[in-house]
Amino acid sequence: MSLLSRNADYWKKLYLGIGFTFIIALFGSFLSLIPGFNQAGPLACAIILAIIYRQVFGYPEFLRIGIQFSSKYLLRFAIILYGLKLNIDIILTDGLGLLAKSAVTIIFAILVTMFLAKLFKANSRISLLLGVGTGVCGAAAIAAVAPIVQSEDDDTAISVGIIALVGTVFSIIYTIFMPILPIADVQYGIWSGLSLHELAHVALATEPAGEEALAMALLAKLSRVFLLVPLCFLFIFWMKNRRRTSSTDKNAKVAFPWFLLGFVAMSLFGSFVLGDVIPVTAGLLDGISFATTFILTSAMVGLGLNVNLKEVKTKALRPLAAMVTASVLVSVLMYWVAGI
Repeated sequence: MSLLSRNADYWKKLYLGIGFTFIIALFGSFLSLIPGFNQAGPLACAIILAIIYRQVFGYPEFLRIGIQFSSKYLLRFAIILYGLKLNIDIILTDGLGLLAKSAVTIIFAILVTMFLAKLFKANSRISLLLGVGTGVCGAAAIAAVAPIVQSEDDDTAISVGIIALVGTVFSIIYTIFMPILPIADVQYGIWSGLSLHELAHVALATEPAGEEALAMALLAKLSRVFLLVPLCFLFIFWMKNRRRTSSTDKNAKVAFPWFLLGFVAMSLFGSFVLGDVIPVTAGLLDGISFATTFILTSAMVGLGLNVNLKEVKTKALRPLAAMVTASVLVSVLMYWVAGI
């Protein structure tokens, strides 16, 4: 086979594999529009469909190149685009007081989850990812930290699925208890923003409380997203120090997550250029947000297709128990903090 033919075969498999993840992501997006499934969101629906496909039909080896591309490079691209959701100007002008509370959420969630994981003898890598997802911003935080801590694809996929589903359950519980809680709407919004897992979960839980509560909830949530970058750099330092002190991994290197610089750049661009220097319509911003979610969903499909439930089902239950317990404790702590 000539070099040209080999290249053509490579690009064919690449495009078909990426297209395959797009198709499942599309089905997941449609599924998330159905009442009941809409509470879970497109990421959870798509990754569950991908996991089911893998268990029923097996891994499509012919499409491996494109699937791996989606799970790695589309994932990083989606994180970069996710930076547009973070308005640094708003955080620095209106949300400084929430940053300290957000830092408490993140530190508490990670430390408690890891403590419980050790207590429950749970998988440490999945538990770490779940602690990060609980503390920061769900699937996006897990996707950002996973390559830094050198997580396996199946561990990352399991973590994303758990965080999406548990976060959905918590947001529904919040809406049920909202009318009977002795807390003002604005404080309820702050509590939700400081304790719930995903931006979508925050919006779901606080929309019934009114626009002011929703605005404060999103501001509190974005203050947690703001701390994702320094958290990632702390993990880089931790991993490098761990390599230096390990007798078996002294020569191993921790790859720098360059996509984080893209995340910061897009945050700055969205905060100070887009809309101020370059005029944009609300429709265009909505389109960018949809594209970001869809690309991230496709990346989740790539991860889901790498999950073999026969191999990993025993790894998920104990981290799930640790994460749920930690989430309850975070909710209790942040309820008290929000009421101060």
